[in-house]
Amino acid sequence: MDVPIIAAQTPGYAHPGDAGADLVAAEAIRLEPGERALIGTGVRIALPEGYAAFVVPRSGLAAKHGITVVNSPGTVDAGYRGEIKVSLLNTDSRSAYDVAVGDRIAQLIVMPVTRANFIPMDELPESVRGDGGFGSTGYTQGER
Repeated sequence: MDVPIIAAQTPGYAHPGDAGADLVAAEAIRLEPGERALIGTGVRIALPEGYAAFVVPRSGLAAKHGITVVNSPGTVDAGYRGEIKVSLLNTDSRSAYDVAVGDRIAQLIVMPVTRANFIPMDELPESVRGDGGFGSTGYTQGER
């Protein structure tokens, strides 16, 4: 799928078959422990109707440094034409993290999306799960 883009550095896929294309920082910033910041990527795209892009964390940054995307996934709608920015959070309680220009800070996943037609009703059809929510499928001490 072709996606028109304006970017100093085009997002790229690290390996064949990867779902996410790496977004890089267009500005340098220091994230102190517990701090969050909105970081520009310099990327602007024009998605076709019926598609959205989702900004998700990079697993290596999360596992090694505690760096994550605050509003994960961040949603880029088809009609948005502004710069894609990434809201990063340093979850490490002791160490600051420096982001340099060109560092890979998040991934962008482009997917088709269905637009729902919501139909107001007084009751919903029954299901096996019913209205069971968080933890309703069972939780035992020690489960992770």
